[in-house]
Amino acid sequence: MPTTVVWFRQDLRIADNPALLEAAERGEVVPVYVVEDTDAGAWVPGGAGRWWRGESLRDLDCALQKLGSRLIVLEGPAADALERVADATGATGVVWNRRYDPDAVCRDRDLKSRLRQRGLEVWSCNGSLLFEPWQIKTLGGDPYKIFTPFARTCLKFSAPRQPLAAPERLRSPKVPSTLTPRSIESLCVHEQWTGGLAETWQPGSLFSINNLADFLEDKVEDYGDNREKPFLDGTSRLSPRLHFGEISPHQVWHATVARCGGAGALDPGTGSEAFLRELLWREFGHHILFHFPHLPTEPLRAPFRRFPWADDKTNRNAWRFGRTGYPIVDAGMRQLRLTGWMHNRVRMITGSFLVKHLLEHWLHGARWFWDNLVDADLASNTLGWQWVAGSGPDAAPYFRIFNPVRQGEKFDPEGHYVRRWVPELGTLPASHIHAPWEAPGDVLARGGVRLGETYPTPIVDHKHARARALDALETIKHSA
Repeated sequence: MPTTVVWFRQDLRIADNPALLEAAERGEVVPVYVVEDTDAGAWVPGGAGRWWRGESLRDLDCALQKLGSRLIVLEGPAADALERVADATGATGVVWNRRYDPDAVCRDRDLKSRLRQRGLEVWSCNGSLLFEPWQIKTLGGDPYKIFTPFARTCLKFSAPRQPLAAPERLRSPKVPSTLTPRSIESLCVHEQWTGGLAETWQPGSLFSINNLADFLEDKVEDYGDNREKPFLDGTSRLSPRLHFGEISPHQVWHATVARCGGAGALDPGTGSEAFLRELLWREFGHHILFHFPHLPTEPLRAPFRRFPWADDKTNRNAWRFGRTGYPIVDAGMRQLRLTGWMHNRVRMITGSFLVKHLLEHWLHGARWFWDNLVDADLASNTLGWQWVAGSGPDAAPYFRIFNPVRQGEKFDPEGHYVRRWVPELGTLPASHIHAPWEAPGDVLARGGVRLGETYPTPIVDHKHARARALDALETIKHSA
């Protein structure tokens, strides 16, 4: 009976896992996860991501044990680890689900060649995307750079495949003790700063399925109206679960279609259609990253290489820790720091503030989000930051500058979101909570707010910052 090594990566589940299912149908299975956090050439998981990963790996191991197997955790590099486990178990094949970020694409290509030279059968599967990045292209055969025609083409393509069933049982060979696997507990991060993460999230595949079911039952019908309101719990919060592969996009897609009336789930104006379009935005991010692998560090629009970025560490730290003096910005940054997540509308507001009001390079923001987000996904993070900077795909008008006060008034009109995350402003009336520096002295006094003491004054003036940003954009406008 042939033995196959299944290399788990961002597919930490047993249901709808093509690589695992193919290996199980072939014979004995050796489930492996390889830790490569010292690989300086890759975007290794940040702090919040490492916390989620440890908890999710523990859940995956429990699920595998119920099937008669267990997860073997080894230290990288991946090529060395996979060769060791293949030699130790007598495996004749290695399989994994594909990743599409630049480092993974190059490494996987080299890894397949190396393992095949050792006589192993090696192949990969699609367990992460509804469509392969090379499947969706323009009539001229080029990759899309604008979301709307990309999404239109996706919907005209063949329907996403149905989710695959989980194996009912796994046959696993005896693993020699000389392999010295690493304990999963050693990967679990339990530090003081992770307390907010643990209070907010419960990683694991079962919780992901329940999360989706609750969303479809209670929230999807109003998703189109509520998803832009940060003071409501109106989004799915599936992003970290999709990133780590605790649930697949195929499971999410077909569960939504089944719950929301079949083909009618894509009727324009419905909550389900708005939600499924967000899944396609995720696809778009991976499509863009695959075809333009330089994007994590370089702009898509070449003129932005000449943009006159500022470099003010004091301003960056004020932004990072929610002390800018703009309540909606500070609320978002504090939510991020405590929970590892931020509402998408507020991500756009905080991102715009960093790159347009402070003129700080978007990479400062991308790296901070990468370290603090539990859903830090290279494709989505890169797309979001290049979009808000105006330097990436689908970023017209690139000269858009969000007014943080008006954004707060529009999307948090009563100030509920700000009151939750900036409690020192909690007693201010809604009419002043988004611009406390404009409030009369008696209003501030009644609210216990002392600007510059209990809450900072704005680190930049919006009117001045906007004019400065437009001047900076003018320098590259004619060649953008």
